[in-house]
Amino acid sequence: MTEINYITTSEGIKLAFAVSQGSPNQELGIVFLGGFMSDMNGEKATVIEKWAIAEGYSFLRFDYSGHGLSEGDIRDGTISRWTEDSLEIIGHVRKTVRGFNGSLVLVGSSMGSWVMIRVADKLEKSGSKQKVAALIGVGAAPDFTYDLLPEILGPNLMSNLSEFGFCEIESEYSDQPYIITKEMIEDGNRNRILNSLIKLNIPVSLIHGQADKDVPWSQSLKLMEMITSDDVELILIKGGDHRLSNKDNLRRIISVIKNRIQKIK
Repeated sequence: MTEINYITTSEGIKLAFAVSQGSPNQELGIVFLGGFMSDMNGEKATVIEKWAIAEGYSFLRFDYSGHGLSEGDIRDGTISRWTEDSLEIIGHVRKTVRGFNGSLVLVGSSMGSWVMIRVADKLEKSGSKQKVAALIGVGAAPDFTYDLLPEILGPNLMSNLSEFGFCEIESEYSDQPYIITKEMIEDGNRNRILNSLIKLNIPVSLIHGQADKDVPWSQSLKLMEMITSDDVELILIKGGDHRLSNKDNLRRIISVIKNRIQKIK
């Protein structure tokens, strides 16, 4: 496991990240963006990290504010905030770690696929030397605050949101309930990406389990259709769940990352 480091945001929140520096002949950085209420020590992030280190690629994983080892309250979290968290950490390692000052490959899991699109768009528009060269989405959940949450929560919990500003839902992935806030939903709906063309002309691979009970694979299909790039693929895993974390699925994910890197080098 790589060492955990911290940066402090402009709002005074400490964000945790782990970064490994690749070999001198590999001028490319891989960034893993986790899902909602997940952390950077999850199996996908650490298995991909192990592969990246073995291949000599620089690799970054981190916790959004309110997640994992980072400071902050999950109730203050929004897509906007977590996008800015990602940009702050990616910008920080650009200055300190070889391999992050040029081409980046973003790997987004679940909500992280939504965030990675926002990050890629902002980096492109900023004129930064950091350019996203490829995107890999795993169980992509773009626009879940608009497309999925209202039905998942139902009228009673949606009423709680209006009255109290938040609600809690049980999760099979954690002993702690997921906290959904009114602000997160409203901010997410302001940051929707499936309601207009996504003008990113870079290679994109989307991997989704056909048996995903949390996010239907149709979300990845919608995302594929909205991205303007001609090089977008959707890979459906028969019987695959939302996490796609068993050994066969992890090997598949790494194979997709490897193939994308080979094409952009």
